[in-house]
Amino acid sequence: MKQKKLIAFLIFSMSLVFFSCQKEDAGGNTEIVITKGKNRFTTTVDGVEREYYVHVPQSYNGSAAVPVMFMLHGTGGTGLDMWERSGWKEVGEDENIITVFPSSWRYCIITQGETKNTTKWNTPPDAEFVFCSGQTPRDDIKFLNTIISEISAKYKVDSKRIYLTGFSNGGNMAAKCAVELSDKLAAVCENAASFYLDTSYIPKRKLPLLFQVGNEDYGPGNTGPEIPLSKLDTLLRTPGIPLLNGKHYRIASTHIKSFGLNPNFTISGDTNSVSYATYKSLTPGSVNDFRFVMVKNLRHAYPNGDNHWMEGARVHWAWFKQYSLP
Repeated sequence: MKQKKLIAFLIFSMSLVFFSCQKEDAGGNTEIVITKGKNRFTTTVDGVEREYYVHVPQSYNGSAAVPVMFMLHGTGGTGLDMWERSGWKEVGEDENIITVFPSSWRYCIITQGETKNTTKWNTPPDAEFVFCSGQTPRDDIKFLNTIISEISAKYKVDSKRIYLTGFSNGGNMAAKCAVELSDKLAAVCENAASFYLDTSYIPKRKLPLLFQVGNEDYGPGNTGPEIPLSKLDTLLRTPGIPLLNGKHYRIASTHIKSFGLNPNFTISGDTNSVSYATYKSLTPGSVNDFRFVMVKNLRHAYPNGDNHWMEGARVHWAWFKQYSLP
């Protein structure tokens, strides 16, 4: 009897959720009810419930397909954290973009000899950490693919204008997505972290990429001497520089080898604010250029206009919006 009551309760609860998401119009037809602003959704991937937040701009009316932007948090963060402070929901409101903020999984990890329990995207072996024995790494590519399918069913999405950016461990995950989700994403931006191994990958599609790092970024909680932006050329051309274990060269090298780029880059920008190194595709007529960006006075943070003078989301959207899937 108790089991029957439990089943009846669960069915009733599910019907309430279903009812809250749908309604009947004057003709008796069922239609989806769109909640503007913040929405929290869960989905089940490989038997595990996962969470993501979706911000629907007030200007969205379902009459025209709109772009979608994914923002991936860093170590210890959640999707809600990025919804609150990344600046992307505000850009989404201004530009009529649906913004998506997934949450990673919590694991026991080992990093720099320390054991920690924290949220992480599953990026090993190309990562600065390993999972503790007994941990089950989640399939985050499958998770993100599932979100794309679900939001495409809920909203009128421009499937050729789905973008992804990430910060820190989320930047490392963004690099992974640039390889494994490059058939779904129009462009990718990696912030403060990217590929760690000096190797090469075979992406499903060679797509436009941007990597951004601060000239005072020595990782979470770390400090070091400010790197003059005038040194960007040297950092990108010279392997084995002791500074940050040659991080800048390795990131550039992996992008060059994986995405078919000309290793000869051009430097532009302003050494008092932002410097850019632009790598062009070796394929004539291709738009899969790579931009390596170094920002002055930026530590390990995603700049949002409050923690730094740059509003990263607005600057990055100006770069993103020029691209779409072929």
